[in-house]
Amino acid sequence: MDKLRALHYFVAAAEEGSLSGAARRFDVSVPAVTKLVSALERELGVKLLDRSTQGLALTARGAQYLESCTPLLAQLADADRALGSTGARRVRSLVVGAPPLLSRALVVPALPDWHARHPHVHIDLRTLDFLTVKDTATRGIDVLVALGWPGSVDLVQRPLAQSRLIVCASPDYWRRHGLPSQPSDLVNHACPLVRSPEGTVLDLWRYARGGTTQEVAVSGWLTCASRDDVLQAVLLGQGVGRFADLSVWPLVRDGLLQPALLEWESSDSPPFSALIRPESKRDVVVQEFVGFLSELLRPVEAQCSAAFGARPSAVRPGWYASRPGRASRTRPPAAAGGG
Repeated sequence: MDKLRALHYFVAAAEEGSLSGAARRFDVSVPAVTKLVSALERELGVKLLDRSTQGLALTARGAQYLESCTPLLAQLADADRALGSTGARRVRSLVVGAPPLLSRALVVPALPDWHARHPHVHIDLRTLDFLTVKDTATRGIDVLVALGWPGSVDLVQRPLAQSRLIVCASPDYWRRHGLPSQPSDLVNHACPLVRSPEGTVLDLWRYARGGTTQEVAVSGWLTCASRDDVLQAVLLGQGVGRFADLSVWPLVRDGLLQPALLEWESSDSPPFSALIRPESKRDVVVQEFVGFLSELLRPVEAQCSAAFGARPSAVRPGWYASRPGRASRTRPPAAAGGG
Protein backbone atom coordinates (compact mmCIF):
# COMPACT_ATOMS: atom_id res chain seq x y z
CA MET A 1 0.00 0.00 0.00
CA ASP A 2 1.17 3.52 -0.83
CA LYS A 3 0.45 4.99 2.60
CA LEU A 4 1.19 8.59 1.68
CA ARG A 5 -1.26 8.44 -1.21
CA ALA A 6 -3.81 6.71 1.04
CA LEU A 7 -3.49 9.56 3.55
CA HIS A 8 -4.04 12.13 0.81
CA TYR A 9 -7.16 10.26 -0.35
CA PHE A 10 -8.49 9.96 3.21
CA VAL A 11 -8.02 13.66 3.95
CA ALA A 12 -9.58 14.64 0.62
CA ALA A 13 -12.57 12.34 1.20
CA ALA A 14 -13.10 13.84 4.65
CA GLU A 15 -12.83 17.41 3.33
CA GLU A 16 -15.01 16.77 0.28
CA GLY A 17 -17.55 14.68 2.17
CA SER A 18 -17.43 11.90 -0.43
CA LEU A 19 -15.12 9.41 -2.08
CA SER A 20 -16.16 10.73 -5.48
CA GLY A 21 -15.10 14.23 -4.44
CA ALA A 22 -11.68 12.93 -3.46
CA ALA A 23 -11.44 11.10 -6.79
CA ARG A 24 -12.21 14.33 -8.67
CA ARG A 25 -9.60 16.25 -6.70
CA PHE A 26 -6.84 13.80 -7.66
CA ASP A 27 -8.24 12.99 -11.11
CA VAL A 28 -8.48 9.25 -10.40
CA SER A 29 -11.33 6.73 -10.26
CA VAL A 30 -13.58 6.23 -7.23
CA PRO A 31 -12.43 2.57 -6.96
CA ALA A 32 -8.83 3.80 -6.67
CA VAL A 33 -9.76 6.00 -3.70
CA THR A 34 -11.91 3.31 -2.11
CA LYS A 35 -9.16 0.71 -2.46
CA LEU A 36 -6.48 2.77 -0.68
CA VAL A 37 -8.74 4.20 2.04
CA SER A 38 -9.97 0.68 2.85
CA ALA A 39 -6.37 -0.56 2.92
CA LEU A 40 -5.49 2.26 5.32
CA GLU A 41 -8.37 1.29 7.62
CA ARG A 42 -7.24 -2.34 7.58
CA GLU A 43 -3.68 -1.38 8.44
CA LEU A 44 -4.79 0.85 11.32
CA GLY A 45 -7.39 -1.65 12.52
CA VAL A 46 -10.04 1.07 12.89
CA LYS A 47 -12.88 2.42 10.81
CA LEU A 48 -12.16 5.98 9.74
CA LEU A 49 -15.21 6.74 7.60
CA ASP A 50 -18.86 5.80 7.86
CA ARG A 51 -20.35 5.20 4.41
CA SER A 52 -24.12 5.32 3.98
CA THR A 53 -26.78 6.36 1.47
CA GLN A 54 -26.80 9.77 3.18
CA GLY A 55 -23.14 10.32 2.39
CA LEU A 56 -19.78 10.05 4.10
CA ALA A 57 -19.01 10.92 7.71
CA LEU A 58 -15.95 10.70 9.91
CA THR A 59 -16.02 8.26 12.79
CA ALA A 60 -14.74 9.51 16.16
CA ARG A 61 -11.42 7.72 15.55
CA GLY A 62 -11.40 9.07 12.01
CA ALA A 63 -11.80 12.66 13.22
CA GLN A 64 -8.94 12.13 15.65
CA TYR A 65 -6.73 10.68 12.93
CA LEU A 66 -7.60 13.50 10.52
CA GLU A 67 -6.61 16.09 13.13
CA SER A 68 -3.22 14.39 13.49
CA CYS A 69 -2.60 13.84 9.76
CA THR A 70 -3.53 17.28 8.41
CA PRO A 71 -0.59 19.24 9.91
CA LEU A 72 1.84 16.48 8.91
CA LEU A 73 0.71 16.62 5.27
CA ALA A 74 0.91 20.41 5.38
CA GLN A 75 4.52 20.20 6.62
CA LEU A 76 5.33 17.78 3.80
CA ALA A 77 3.80 20.17 1.25
CA ASP A 78 5.93 22.99 2.69
CA ALA A 79 9.02 20.81 2.32
CA ASP A 80 8.12 20.07 -1.31
CA ARG A 81 7.69 23.77 -2.02
CA ALA A 82 11.03 24.51 -0.38
CA LEU A 83 12.72 22.15 -2.85
CA GLY A 84 11.30 24.27 -5.64
CA SER A 85 13.22 27.31 -4.46
CA THR A 86 16.02 28.74 -6.61
CA GLY A 87 18.74 27.40 -4.36
CA ALA A 88 17.51 23.80 -4.62
CA ARG A 89 16.76 23.69 -8.35
CA ARG A 90 20.16 22.17 -9.16
CA VAL A 91 19.30 18.88 -7.46
CA ARG A 92 15.90 18.17 -8.99
CA SER A 93 15.66 14.69 -10.50
CA LEU A 94 12.92 13.40 -12.81
CA VAL A 95 12.51 9.65 -13.23
CA VAL A 96 11.09 8.77 -16.65
CA GLY A 97 10.06 5.34 -17.93
CA ALA A 98 9.60 4.70 -21.65
CA PRO A 99 9.33 1.77 -24.08
CA PRO A 100 12.79 0.92 -25.44
CA LEU A 101 11.89 1.45 -29.11
CA LEU A 102 10.35 4.88 -28.51
CA SER A 103 13.15 5.84 -26.13
CA ARG A 104 15.85 5.00 -28.65
CA ALA A 105 14.10 6.45 -31.71
CA LEU A 106 12.62 9.68 -30.35
CA VAL A 107 12.99 10.42 -26.63
CA VAL A 108 16.78 10.21 -26.21
CA PRO A 109 17.54 12.28 -29.37
CA ALA A 110 15.19 15.01 -28.08
CA LEU A 111 16.48 15.12 -24.49
CA PRO A 112 19.29 17.62 -25.21
CA ASP A 113 16.60 20.15 -26.15
CA TRP A 114 14.78 19.48 -22.87
CA HIS A 115 18.06 19.83 -20.95
CA ALA A 116 18.79 23.17 -22.62
CA ARG A 117 15.44 24.48 -21.41
CA HIS A 118 15.63 22.83 -17.97
CA PRO A 119 19.32 22.62 -16.97
CA HIS A 120 18.39 22.15 -13.30
CA VAL A 121 16.58 18.84 -13.98
CA HIS A 122 18.48 15.54 -13.97
CA ILE A 123 16.72 12.89 -16.10
CA ASP A 124 16.82 9.31 -14.81
CA LEU A 125 15.60 7.41 -17.90
CA ARG A 126 14.49 3.81 -17.47
CA THR A 127 13.38 1.68 -20.40
CA LEU A 128 10.29 -0.39 -19.70
CA ASP A 129 8.51 -2.56 -22.22
CA PHE A 130 5.09 -1.08 -22.96
CA LEU A 131 3.34 -4.29 -21.90
CA THR A 132 4.64 -4.13 -18.31
CA VAL A 133 2.56 -1.18 -17.12
CA LYS A 134 1.70 -2.16 -13.56
CA ASP A 135 1.75 -0.28 -10.30
CA THR A 136 4.74 -2.36 -9.16
CA ALA A 137 6.71 -1.37 -12.27
CA THR A 138 5.91 2.33 -11.95
CA ARG A 139 6.97 2.71 -8.30
CA GLY A 140 9.40 5.59 -8.08
CA ILE A 141 8.78 6.77 -11.65
CA ASP A 142 7.52 10.33 -12.10
CA VAL A 143 6.40 10.03 -15.73
CA LEU A 144 5.75 6.73 -17.51
CA VAL A 145 5.27 6.71 -21.28
CA ALA A 146 2.94 3.79 -21.97
CA LEU A 147 2.08 2.16 -25.28
CA GLY A 148 -1.13 0.22 -24.94
CA TRP A 149 -4.14 0.15 -22.67
CA PRO A 150 -2.96 0.61 -19.06
CA GLY A 151 -5.20 -1.12 -16.56
CA SER A 152 -4.05 0.83 -13.49
CA VAL A 153 -6.74 2.81 -11.66
CA ASP A 154 -4.15 4.55 -9.48
CA LEU A 155 -2.41 6.65 -12.15
CA VAL A 156 -3.48 9.77 -14.02
CA GLN A 157 -3.45 9.20 -17.77
CA ARG A 158 -2.61 11.95 -20.27
CA PRO A 159 -3.10 11.03 -23.98
CA LEU A 160 -0.04 11.78 -26.12
CA ALA A 161 -0.54 10.27 -29.59
CA GLN A 162 -2.19 7.46 -31.49
CA SER A 163 -0.05 4.88 -33.24
CA ARG A 164 -0.74 2.81 -36.32
CA LEU A 165 0.70 -0.71 -36.36
CA ILE A 166 2.65 -1.34 -39.56
CA VAL A 167 4.15 -4.51 -41.00
CA CYS A 168 7.83 -4.03 -41.81
CA ALA A 169 10.87 -5.94 -42.97
CA SER A 170 14.29 -5.01 -44.25
CA PRO A 171 14.43 -4.16 -47.98
CA ASP A 172 16.73 -7.16 -48.45
CA TYR A 173 14.20 -9.50 -46.86
CA TRP A 174 11.43 -8.30 -49.20
CA ARG A 175 13.73 -8.71 -52.19
CA ARG A 176 14.42 -12.31 -51.20
CA HIS A 177 10.90 -13.34 -50.19
CA GLY A 178 8.53 -10.95 -52.00
CA LEU A 179 6.02 -8.44 -50.68
CA PRO A 180 2.66 -9.72 -49.38
CA SER A 181 -0.39 -8.55 -51.32
CA GLN A 182 -2.82 -9.17 -48.46
CA PRO A 183 -2.52 -10.02 -44.74
CA SER A 184 -3.21 -13.73 -45.28
CA ASP A 185 0.06 -13.93 -47.25
CA LEU A 186 1.94 -13.39 -43.98
CA VAL A 187 1.49 -17.08 -43.10
CA ASN A 188 4.20 -17.72 -45.72
CA HIS A 189 6.71 -15.45 -43.95
CA ALA A 190 8.82 -15.86 -40.83
CA CYS A 191 7.49 -13.45 -38.21
CA PRO A 192 9.54 -12.98 -35.02
CA LEU A 193 6.99 -12.72 -32.21
CA VAL A 194 6.86 -11.00 -28.85
CA ARG A 195 5.59 -12.61 -25.65
CA SER A 196 3.80 -10.37 -23.15
CA PRO A 197 4.77 -10.43 -19.44
CA GLU A 198 1.56 -12.41 -18.87
CA GLY A 199 2.99 -15.10 -21.15
CA THR A 200 0.81 -14.50 -24.21
CA VAL A 201 2.54 -14.89 -27.58
CA LEU A 202 1.13 -12.07 -29.73
CA ASP A 203 0.66 -14.03 -32.93
CA LEU A 204 -2.81 -12.79 -33.96
CA TRP A 205 -2.58 -9.88 -36.41
CA ARG A 206 -5.94 -8.38 -37.36
CA TYR A 207 -6.63 -6.17 -40.38
CA ALA A 208 -9.51 -4.37 -42.07
CA ARG A 209 -9.96 -2.75 -45.46
CA GLY A 210 -13.36 -1.39 -46.40
CA GLY A 211 -15.81 -4.07 -45.33
CA THR A 212 -13.21 -6.85 -45.46
CA THR A 213 -11.44 -8.19 -42.37
CA GLN A 214 -8.64 -10.70 -42.02
CA GLU A 215 -7.24 -12.26 -38.85
CA VAL A 216 -3.91 -13.95 -39.43
CA ALA A 217 -2.19 -16.33 -37.00
CA VAL A 218 1.44 -15.64 -37.93
CA SER A 219 4.40 -17.75 -36.85
CA GLY A 220 8.18 -17.84 -36.93
CA TRP A 221 11.20 -19.53 -35.45
CA LEU A 222 11.89 -16.76 -32.88
CA THR A 223 9.86 -15.55 -29.89
CA CYS A 224 11.19 -12.69 -27.71
CA ALA A 225 10.26 -11.04 -24.44
CA SER A 226 11.01 -7.59 -25.89
CA ARG A 227 9.94 -5.81 -29.05
CA ASP A 228 13.45 -4.35 -29.13
CA ASP A 229 14.81 -7.84 -29.80
CA VAL A 230 12.15 -8.44 -32.45
CA LEU A 231 13.23 -5.22 -34.16
CA GLN A 232 16.88 -6.28 -34.17
CA ALA A 233 15.96 -9.61 -35.79
CA VAL A 234 13.88 -7.84 -38.45
CA LEU A 235 16.66 -5.33 -39.20
CA LEU A 236 19.01 -8.29 -39.70
CA GLY A 237 16.66 -9.68 -42.35
CA GLN A 238 15.33 -12.55 -40.24
CA GLY A 239 11.65 -11.94 -40.92
CA VAL A 240 8.65 -9.63 -40.77
CA GLY A 241 7.69 -7.56 -37.73
CA ARG A 242 4.75 -5.42 -36.71
CA PHE A 243 5.54 -2.16 -34.92
CA ALA A 244 3.91 1.06 -33.75
CA ASP A 245 4.80 3.49 -36.54
CA LEU A 246 5.98 6.29 -34.24
CA SER A 247 8.51 3.92 -32.65
CA VAL A 248 10.18 2.97 -35.94
CA TRP A 249 9.56 6.12 -37.97
CA PRO A 250 13.27 7.13 -38.19
CA LEU A 251 14.17 3.62 -39.43
CA VAL A 252 11.49 3.74 -42.14
CA ARG A 253 12.43 7.31 -43.08
CA ASP A 254 16.08 6.28 -43.46
CA GLY A 255 15.26 3.21 -45.54
CA LEU A 256 16.32 0.57 -43.01
CA LEU A 257 12.77 -0.74 -42.73
CA GLN A 258 10.25 -1.03 -45.56
CA PRO A 259 6.54 -1.16 -44.68
CA ALA A 260 3.98 -3.30 -46.48
CA LEU A 261 0.18 -3.71 -46.53
CA LEU A 262 -0.38 -0.01 -45.82
CA GLU A 263 -3.79 -0.17 -47.51
CA TRP A 264 -4.88 -2.49 -44.67
CA GLU A 265 -5.59 -1.00 -41.23
CA SER A 266 -4.46 -2.89 -38.14
CA SER A 267 -7.33 -3.25 -35.69
CA ASP A 268 -5.13 -3.44 -32.58
CA SER A 269 -3.13 -0.20 -32.90
CA PRO A 270 -2.36 1.03 -29.36
CA PRO A 271 -2.29 4.63 -28.06
CA PHE A 272 0.64 6.40 -26.41
CA SER A 273 -0.11 7.90 -22.99
CA ALA A 274 1.78 9.56 -20.17
CA LEU A 275 1.01 8.11 -16.74
CA ILE A 276 1.71 10.07 -13.58
CA ARG A 277 0.92 9.61 -9.92
CA PRO A 278 -2.08 11.65 -8.71
CA GLU A 279 -0.01 13.63 -6.23
CA SER A 280 2.34 14.67 -9.06
CA LYS A 281 -0.26 16.16 -11.39
CA ARG A 282 0.39 19.67 -10.00
CA ASP A 283 4.17 19.23 -10.10
CA VAL A 284 5.38 21.89 -12.55
CA VAL A 285 8.36 19.87 -13.80
CA VAL A 286 6.22 16.76 -14.34
CA GLN A 287 3.61 18.76 -16.25
CA GLU A 288 6.28 20.47 -18.36
CA PHE A 289 7.83 17.12 -19.25
CA VAL A 290 4.43 15.71 -20.26
CA GLY A 291 3.99 18.80 -22.44
CA PHE A 292 7.45 18.20 -23.89
CA LEU A 293 6.45 14.62 -24.78
CA SER A 294 3.32 15.89 -26.49
CA GLU A 295 5.34 18.45 -28.45
CA LEU A 296 7.70 15.65 -29.45
CA LEU A 297 5.14 13.05 -30.52
CA ARG A 298 2.45 15.14 -32.22
CA PRO A 299 4.61 16.20 -35.21
CA VAL A 300 5.86 12.61 -35.64
CA GLU A 301 2.26 11.40 -35.50
CA ALA A 302 1.40 13.86 -38.29
CA GLN A 303 4.36 12.65 -40.38
CA CYS A 304 3.35 9.03 -39.84
CA SER A 305 -0.25 9.83 -40.80
CA ALA A 306 0.98 11.32 -44.07
CA ALA A 307 3.25 8.33 -44.75
CA PHE A 308 1.17 5.40 -43.50
CA GLY A 309 -2.45 6.55 -43.33
CA ALA A 310 -4.99 7.94 -40.89
CA ARG A 311 -4.94 6.95 -37.24
CA PRO A 312 -7.14 3.94 -36.41
CA SER A 313 -9.40 3.80 -33.38
CA ALA A 314 -7.67 2.56 -30.24
CA VAL A 315 -9.91 -0.35 -29.28
CA ARG A 316 -8.48 -2.67 -26.64
CA PRO A 317 -8.22 -6.15 -28.24
CA GLY A 318 -9.58 -9.27 -26.59
CA TRP A 319 -6.16 -10.86 -26.14
CA TYR A 320 -4.72 -7.90 -24.21
CA ALA A 321 -3.39 -9.00 -20.80
CA SER A 322 -4.78 -12.49 -21.37
CA ARG A 323 -3.46 -15.62 -19.72
CA PRO A 324 -0.39 -17.51 -20.96
CA GLY A 325 -0.84 -19.03 -24.38
CA ARG A 326 -1.17 -17.63 -27.87
CA ALA A 327 -3.29 -14.61 -28.80
CA SER A 328 -4.66 -16.53 -31.79
CA ARG A 329 -6.42 -18.91 -29.41
CA THR A 330 -8.58 -16.09 -27.99
CA ARG A 331 -10.54 -15.53 -31.19
CA PRO A 332 -13.89 -17.23 -31.65
CA PRO A 333 -14.00 -20.06 -34.21
CA ALA A 334 -16.20 -18.03 -36.60
CA ALA A 335 -13.49 -15.39 -36.91
CA ALA A 336 -10.71 -17.80 -37.85
CA GLY A 337 -10.85 -17.19 -41.60
CA GLY A 338 -9.93 -14.14 -43.64
CA GLY A 339 -12.28 -12.02 -45.72
